Amino acid sequence: MPRFKKRSLAEPTLNYTQRGFRLRDGVLRLAGGIVVRPVWSRELPAVPSSVRVYRDSLGQWYCSFVVETQVHALPETGRVIGVDWGVKELATTTSDAHDLPHPEHGKSASAGLAKYQRMMSRRRPAQGRPGSKGYRHARRQAAKIQKKAALRRQDTGRKWAKQVVRDHDLLAVEDFRPKFLAKSTMARKAADAAIGATKRELIAMARKHGRNLRLVDPKHTTMDCAACGARTKHALPLSERTYTCTSCGAMSPRDKNSAAVMLVRAGLNPVGADGTRPGRPPDDQAA
Repeated sequence: MPRFKKRSLAEPTLNYTQRGFRLRDGVLRLAGGIVVRPVWSRELPAVPSSVRVYRDSLGQWYCSFVVETQVHALPETGRVIGVDWGVKELATTTSDAHDLPHPEHGKSASAGLAKYQRMMSRRRPAQGRPGSKGYRHARRQAAKIQKKAALRRQDTGRKWAKQVVRDHDLLAVEDFRPKFLAKSTMARKAADAAIGATKRELIAMARKHGRNLRLVDPKHTTMDCAACGARTKHALPLSERTYTCTSCGAMSPRDKNSAAVMLVRAGLNPVGADGTRPGRPPDDQAA
């Protein structure tokens, strides 16, 4: 069952259906006579069906509208790509030009975050008593640094997803759920990588531009050979970065092999990832 936040810890959120709000001349009028004049980031593409008004950790208020999606089709390229998620590299693909290295936005912000967290620790108020001015200032600065790192991760993932979707028609993406990494020795680096956020940006970008994206079960993807389909007898340790097939003898970087396995499991031709067509079979095999 989901664990709900306590009301005292959760940020305030207000949800309104179509009967609870009105938009007129850029002004949002909510039920109860509440008038909001938002700063619009962009024009709404359609009439919204609902709105959510919420406050973030910095005390800033936002309005999130639900509108009907519109597909902005891109020209066809005839190319396919497989995507494998990781920690050493955030995304390894079958195309070397579209690999996404680990941006390490959280690592670059760790020094400033640790500074204000130490200040919060020294000024922590007693239970049931309000925090001092210095404690509130340190808490706000820490939240500001964390939000900046989150926005940088989102921006990096969105730009990379746009490039991948623009250059490929079919995408085979590992349906990776990184929850188990939170209990491993790579928990901090996995959290900094934000695989889930990048995956959501890729799915949203593919849906926006009408690309065919297929999610692939990640089970045994590091143990299968993309060339012949054979499976190793044992799980490969993380320190072993080169995959060697014991059946056909094929050798390739471990993550590149996993990205090619995504194409095979999605029913796509791995050769097509390079923009080429597979060779015609001999006459005796074609018959």
